[in-house]
Amino acid sequence: MIANRGEIAMRIIRTCKEMDIQTVAVYSQADKDSLHVRFADEAVCIGPPPSSDSYLTMANIIAAAEITNSDAIHPGYGFLSENAEFSEICKSNNIKFIGASSEMISKMGDKATAIATMKKAGVPTIPGSEGILNSFDEAKQVAMKIGYPVILKATAGGGGKGMRICWHQAELEKGWNSCKQEALKAFGNDQMYLEKFIEDPRHIEIQVFGDYRGKVCHLSERDCSIQRRHQKLLEETPSPFMTSRLRKKMGDVAIKAAEYIQYEGAGTIEFLVDKKTNFYFMEMNTRIQVEHPITEQVVSRDLIREQIEIAQGARISGKNYMPKLHAIECRINAEDPAHDFRPSPGMIETIHFPGGHGVRIDTHIYSGYVIPPYYDSMIAKLITTAESRKGAILKMRRALDEFIIEGIQTTIPFHRQLMDHPDFLAGNYTTKLMDNFNYSPSGE
Repeated sequence: MIANRGEIAMRIIRTCKEMDIQTVAVYSQADKDSLHVRFADEAVCIGPPPSSDSYLTMANIIAAAEITNSDAIHPGYGFLSENAEFSEICKSNNIKFIGASSEMISKMGDKATAIATMKKAGVPTIPGSEGILNSFDEAKQVAMKIGYPVILKATAGGGGKGMRICWHQAELEKGWNSCKQEALKAFGNDQMYLEKFIEDPRHIEIQVFGDYRGKVCHLSERDCSIQRRHQKLLEETPSPFMTSRLRKKMGDVAIKAAEYIQYEGAGTIEFLVDKKTNFYFMEMNTRIQVEHPITEQVVSRDLIREQIEIAQGARISGKNYMPKLHAIECRINAEDPAHDFRPSPGMIETIHFPGGHGVRIDTHIYSGYVIPPYYDSMIAKLITTAESRKGAILKMRRALDEFIIEGIQTTIPFHRQLMDHPDFLAGNYTTKLMDNFNYSPSGE
């Protein structure tokens, strides 16, 4: 059973069909016409449109698994994919959770705990508080010790929520109060920790896989530095910033981190890398990532299949895979880039997908499909693959020009302009690229 929706549900169904595995889709009332409902072997409605009443309702999902005799649940990404309680409930109901164990999620899903664990493992971490801060006064003392700028983070945070950068001591108390309020509202948990803020970093992650023996391999890196409000917009592999020496060093550390906790399944070790190539552990995602297709394209591995096989008890080869090609992914969102990327739900009146060699689209949309306003705005991922970075960029330009969606606003024209940005073309970008990007609706 796939406990998710949208493109990732379709992605999992495709691999299951190729493995001759029967599939069950779950869906909210808003998703009754979604493609994952149509292409799964069975489908069960689990509640009304709000995710809190459907995709996040564990009892409904487990009930759907039981009535369809599902013996495994793949959570995809988001929703319950990193929920320790859900992983444990699956286990107690004799349903294999295709993801991390509850113990592993608890250890690495909480950012403060993860950082403390990585310090014990000897993995380089950003200077900051020793775990959760007990008071504002403690935050103030830590900030004075490590020096400004600092960043406050909610330990349960994600997606850019529950984070504040404080450049001076005068900003700290305001940041502390607003950060805690936002975290409590978004996650029901207002616990905070504090780190030294790394200016103009690259955000580079290493894809890892572990088996039941605790053996881990890595599948190289992805550069996720192009972000807006901490939300990734574009990813590529290999990173134009990476050298063979740095890749080996970061890959070895990622394996060390995962083996220390005896990690099983697909995971991602995320690092911030400064201009001098010093890198620091940021967090671990104990699930498949949105951007996994670019890794699949350059190492010729089906990562969803790998997840399922590991859940069945397969061993990994122990071989680390290096990129043979170059791949870029643009996240296509139902958003209006001309109006501060505001959401643009509604009916797709006309659609034309690009094609050709080296072009891949992961999506769940079609002409006549109504994009509901209740969920994440990502509606497609456009991936191009070529023998060189220049080739992948030229292919992406062409594919974006062919990609037509009418009836709603999308980020396609934004990505087309990004393909001409001089810093992107030079591979000379950091997480600050969007600070200097001025989108023009006219394309000029």
